[in-house]
Amino acid sequence: MFLFALSIFLSAFLLFQVQPMIGKFILPWFGGTPAVWSTAMLFFQVFLTGGYAYAYWLVKQRRQGRIHVAFLVVTVALLAALGLGWPSPVTPSADMRPGGVDFPVVHILFLLTVSVGLPYFILAANGPLMQAWFSRAYPSKSYARLYALSNAGSLLGLLIYPALIEPALTLFQQGWAWTAGFLLFVLVVFMLSRRAWDEAPAIMTLEAAASAPPSLSMRVLWILSSGLASLFLLSTTNQVSQEVAVIPFLWVAPLAVYLLSFIFAFSDLRLYERRVYAVLFGLASLGVLWVMLRASSLAISIQIGAYLFLLFLACMVCHAELYLLRPRAEHLTNFYLMVSLGGAAGGIFVNLIAPFLFKGYWEFYLGWFLVFVFLVVKLLPRFLETPRRQALTLSLAAFAGMLVFAFGLNQIHNTLFAERNFYGIIRVRDWGETAVAMVHGATVHGVQYLDDRARPTTYFVEDSGVGLLLNHHPRKGRGLRVGVLGLGAGTLAVFGQEGDSYRFYEINPVVIDLAKGEGGYFTFLTDSKAEIEIVPGDARISLERELAQGERQNFDVLVLDTFSSDSIPVHLVTQETFALYLQHLASNGVIAAHISNRHLDLQPVLFQLAQEFGLSLVKVDWFFATDYGGFPSQWILMERNSSILEIPEIKSRADSFEGYTTDIRLWTDDYSNLFQILK
Repeated sequence: MFLFALSIFLSAFLLFQVQPMIGKFILPWFGGTPAVWSTAMLFFQVFLTGGYAYAYWLVKQRRQGRIHVAFLVVTVALLAALGLGWPSPVTPSADMRPGGVDFPVVHILFLLTVSVGLPYFILAANGPLMQAWFSRAYPSKSYARLYALSNAGSLLGLLIYPALIEPALTLFQQGWAWTAGFLLFVLVVFMLSRRAWDEAPAIMTLEAAASAPPSLSMRVLWILSSGLASLFLLSTTNQVSQEVAVIPFLWVAPLAVYLLSFIFAFSDLRLYERRVYAVLFGLASLGVLWVMLRASSLAISIQIGAYLFLLFLACMVCHAELYLLRPRAEHLTNFYLMVSLGGAAGGIFVNLIAPFLFKGYWEFYLGWFLVFVFLVVKLLPRFLETPRRQALTLSLAAFAGMLVFAFGLNQIHNTLFAERNFYGIIRVRDWGETAVAMVHGATVHGVQYLDDRARPTTYFVEDSGVGLLLNHHPRKGRGLRVGVLGLGAGTLAVFGQEGDSYRFYEINPVVIDLAKGEGGYFTFLTDSKAEIEIVPGDARISLERELAQGERQNFDVLVLDTFSSDSIPVHLVTQETFALYLQHLASNGVIAAHISNRHLDLQPVLFQLAQEFGLSLVKVDWFFATDYGGFPSQWILMERNSSILEIPEIKSRADSFEGYTTDIRLWTDDYSNLFQILK
């Protein structure tokens, strides 16, 4: 019994350690967008389904122990081979980074399959396989406690990662440590597989006593219950990630809540009462609506807490009802297979269907609506007492909801253009009567006035930090070279003069098309007097590629305009990235970092980076919203010497960092902590 428990715990722990680890590793390769984690979750759910299907097939085979040992040997051999060529057996080498940016989903799935696909598959199969073997070895004991143990191991793995593993170990060290844990797991499973090897004929005779298989309607209901929880998990994760940042903890927290609901639901402790949870879900829904209306003024911790509480209640409803529908032990692997199919279906919908079906993140609201329908179905047993009627009602509600959200809510007031892709939702909206705005989520990325197209607006007005720098730089109009990370509407191009060069780095193809003039909404780039270049793709990868090819850019000014939205790309503000920036900077070049942000204060992070590289820095605040399109802004200006920062027009407006201190640790590719800089 100890070996069964240890095997199940280890597999669950390792499954949910590798998820945030590999997610964080590949995140910088795809622009740091929340969709990276969402796509990774799709991979994990699909391979979880594959593992469950393998377990379902394996327990029906006479030589199941030998087959499983063969899979274990192949997996260990693969890890050994990858460890010889990669930094660790599960962290791919840099030459596997993507080249294109249009639809990264396929490349992400390929990377994950090659790096962790087979070991993840084996770990995924272990839970139902060991529980099936346990039920046959100890027929009088319940498998539900082992399922709870599996979820407890998963939850522990998730919580330990951001608390202990991530701060203490580099990603490569994490990869090797995880591999060592996997080898221990293989040893335990090998011993259990040997027992199944020897006892296979006896196990097979138990199949004759099996009860009738579950009906098709019951299987569909299992899939729908699991799929709804999965849909709500992923859509809530996207919602929360868009509001704060793409960091492992904000992936871990919703997933931990999801697992906690599994533990409670399958614990045999009777922690679920349908009517009580219906009332709680209604109250939590009102709370989230209130949070949405006051998002600009509420602390982010309150917002996250409200979303997570709603997620917990939704998942608890789905999983507890799933537990009430559980089959007898002989159909356990079938049950797990249907549950995993539902999880995969939710992931496929959020990642592959919703982006093409919806212009907004309507899948969150669709899931929200369907949980209400699910509760109504369960609270009306007189009318919907059979699995067939319940499954049919939920299916019809899901279909109707998709139609409403796809065709009834895609047209938003004042929206001239809207397109959703891997990197988010970009909209062009009327901005008053004489201007248009480019909006990404809740962040404005540019405003242009139709009657004064050369007017700098938003965070880039002439009195802003970057406006002062570009307007009064001694090389303005004399070959000034400006690099800009983040294109937006291309507003900064209005500062360009004859002979100047502005080079923009942008990962979102939709943003590039709009800024270049598609639809006729924005003309900052086409009207600029400077030479304009646009480099598509992740800025860091592009700068690394240029340096490797001997194309040092020698920027006089390097503008970092990637931190103003609520979902910041952390990989662009680390020690390794700043070393790259400085290699592309002219000897007296200046880094101008835009740090206006509703929830995060990047000032201490940039201060530590300046200290690390011996840079002078000042802050320029502009607190006045104007009637000509100016937004309050905060800019940090950094350079190796103080020649440019001593320009009177800049110095008179700048605040020094004399006497400033912070205990925040230097950010690197292996370490970052956004919770330390929450406002």
